[in-house]
Amino acid sequence: MIKTENMAEAPYESVYSVDESLDKKPTLDTLCCYSHGITKYAVVVLTRLPEYKISALRPPTPQQFYSEDESLSSSDSDMQWEPQGHSSDSDFFTSAMNQKAAKAATESSVTAPSPPPATSKTNTVPRLETTPVIISSAFAHTSRETTNVRPNLPEEEVKVDMMVLARKKHMKWQRGKITELLTKEDGRLKYKVNFEEKGRSLVSGHHIAFDHTPKLEQLYVGARVVVRCQENKFKFSPGILAELPSRKNRLRFLVFVDDHTPVYVGLPSLHLVCRPLEDNLEDVPDGPHRDFLKQYLKDWPYPHLTQYKPGQTFNAELNGVLQKCEVQVVDSSLIQVVFQANQQKEWIHRGSIRLEHMTRFLELKELGNKKKEKAQPQIQVTI
Repeated sequence: MIKTENMAEAPYESVYSVDESLDKKPTLDTLCCYSHGITKYAVVVLTRLPEYKISALRPPTPQQFYSEDESLSSSDSDMQWEPQGHSSDSDFFTSAMNQKAAKAATESSVTAPSPPPATSKTNTVPRLETTPVIISSAFAHTSRETTNVRPNLPEEEVKVDMMVLARKKHMKWQRGKITELLTKEDGRLKYKVNFEEKGRSLVSGHHIAFDHTPKLEQLYVGARVVVRCQENKFKFSPGILAELPSRKNRLRFLVFVDDHTPVYVGLPSLHLVCRPLEDNLEDVPDGPHRDFLKQYLKDWPYPHLTQYKPGQTFNAELNGVLQKCEVQVVDSSLIQVVFQANQQKEWIHRGSIRLEHMTRFLELKELGNKKKEKAQPQIQVTI
């Protein structure tokens, strides 16, 4: 039968009664009585399909490939699917799997001994301290932050009565005034400098630096510079520029002083050498530090750096002897350590050869390179 209602009485569509059989369709006489003066409405019929039809129409899930006793559609499953407004296949899958996992855990607790507890992260700290990670990632991604080529810029004029920073001793440069320019018999130009403090000296162009702050376009990784000492503002030390400002070092310059001391400074503390040598490393005393700088500049912009965390302990060189120290602070490419023997604090570069781990790494790397060279076939050409 068909239930019909006047539009004023009920605004919703009429539907077939779900209590009656679906095979009972409206008769022709019944339809004819509504053909005049009564509006016809579309009818939507919602019929619940049997469970087997729903399972057949549903796409296969991973559970349907399990054994029959674990299948979601089997009669002995832990949970049967019931249609709800907020339900979904994924919700059911998660709920069923959780119940199965809980059931399996209950059975295993009875039939099998409990597995050993998982190792916590704190238990792995000693291993990390003995074998730190050594990375070689790009320091920066823009040419302005990684340039290691001397810019082709005109030289600044160096003249009499000009204030400069001049070398008084190897690690001690001081402010003075140029009083005279002398040309030697071999054509070399020398500069006579009177220091503000007592003394005067005759130096070469690569042993004087400009007193003013350099421009950014004049600086590059590997440049020969002079930096102000933090302990004494009247003392300056020579070094090699190792990093340009970037996000990684919080917009600072890293300088390797000639005594292997690394220091982060701002632009006002930097002074560019007036007439640097063609190879700036020739001005650095021969020894392990020069070798380190040579390898560092060769690897740039992918320097090798050890990864340490505050509280880690390891061996580092102090006065020519490996001694145990502890990391206090990590600052970009530097770490501050305190030696346990005398509580002395120092800043060390994370790629320094003073670190025992870095020394071993470089030794193994060199050994591997030698093995590769031996493994390469040698071609002998005879004429």
